[in-house]
Amino acid sequence: MSENPSEVETETTIAADADSALAALPVVVIKKRRALPFFSRHPWVFTGAIARVEGDPAAGAEVQVVTDRGEFIARGLFNPHSNIRVRLYSWRADCAVDETFLSERLDAALALRRDVLDRNQPESACRLVASEADGLSGLTVDRYGKWLVLQLTSFALAERRDVIVRLLKEKLSPAGILLRTEKGIRDAEGLQLSDGLLEGEAPPSPMFIEEFGVRYGLDLLQGQKTGFYLDQRDNRAAFAKYTAGLTVLDLFCYTGGFGLSAMVNGGARGVLGADASEAALKIAQANAELNGVADRMTFEKGDAFRVLDRLREEGQQFGAVVLDPPKMARHRSAVPSALKGYAQLNRAAMELLSPNGILVTCSCSGLVSRADFEAALAKAAIDAGRNLQILETRGPAADHPASVFCPENHYLDCYICRVE
Repeated sequence: MSENPSEVETETTIAADADSALAALPVVVIKKRRALPFFSRHPWVFTGAIARVEGDPAAGAEVQVVTDRGEFIARGLFNPHSNIRVRLYSWRADCAVDETFLSERLDAALALRRDVLDRNQPESACRLVASEADGLSGLTVDRYGKWLVLQLTSFALAERRDVIVRLLKEKLSPAGILLRTEKGIRDAEGLQLSDGLLEGEAPPSPMFIEEFGVRYGLDLLQGQKTGFYLDQRDNRAAFAKYTAGLTVLDLFCYTGGFGLSAMVNGGARGVLGADASEAALKIAQANAELNGVADRMTFEKGDAFRVLDRLREEGQQFGAVVLDPPKMARHRSAVPSALKGYAQLNRAAMELLSPNGILVTCSCSGLVSRADFEAALAKAAIDAGRNLQILETRGPAADHPASVFCPENHYLDCYICRVE
């Protein structure tokens, strides 16, 4: 059967228009023998990989990225202010990084949480968009009940903030949308953003969510990250299974996540939580009262190392210790210092554990590899004169997926160990 001439003509016109639109984009040329990572869909093009830029792209403009021989690699968004000079989004020459593209990527991210992970419970919280893992490098969206919290770590996506907010309103009808900024990103990306309400009504403070039967009060505007450490959701539940009848030391406890899970779901005998933030501890105390376990939970403000030293001097011991410190290495040059810190922290924790006690130890330093973190644990165990068995090796909850094309996406390691 012969083809319909009008259909062939239409397809030819569309293809010609796509070629013309691509040809109109500024061109970022990759240095010789530096293109393989980008053909392999790594989304970050650093300045050191770029041979030259043809044209004069403005900050946030769409560009095409090509090899030194002119072969098309991908379409991305340009930022002359950042060491990540181009963030790649589309590896199809005919697929522009426009509103349609953003809408389709959001639909795919929301479908994963709704249809596969079933994270739509009205009083729960969930990560809806996980940056590179959902093909939207520089955008994070968390849902807390009826509210959405955005983090923008890309100048180009920040320039498209109004479009993103409108799409989220159309797709989710939230009560309000808030913006939270990440430490150091404003300088790194040349962003001019301030935390606050972008759309709709402000959330109550505190607002409440429920996680595996534990209720948490949160402050979405002032709390760390976007209000809570959603990535540790499943790790809190996993830890609780080991805590029946144990006394628990929860260091860097923030608003009480691990300790509350141990009390409510694990049947722990008692919890001491410590954190450097007085504001976080006030919420932790309120959360203990909210869950009816305040009589068996105590909290103190202090530096983790000093708390550990004091408890050791007092001869105290615990059946379980949780270490969930903040990021220790923000730059590659800080990795050796971070590993030393992890070793010292874990050694001190092991010295407080009763025989056959449970240690939960975490690293959210993406620059610290799993192998190096395990080496730090081994050193800590040797220095403490203890034997350590890894019972579970865990990562973030499933609504925080990682991209196989971007190993830097993997940032959270959580180990549940037995210390003889």
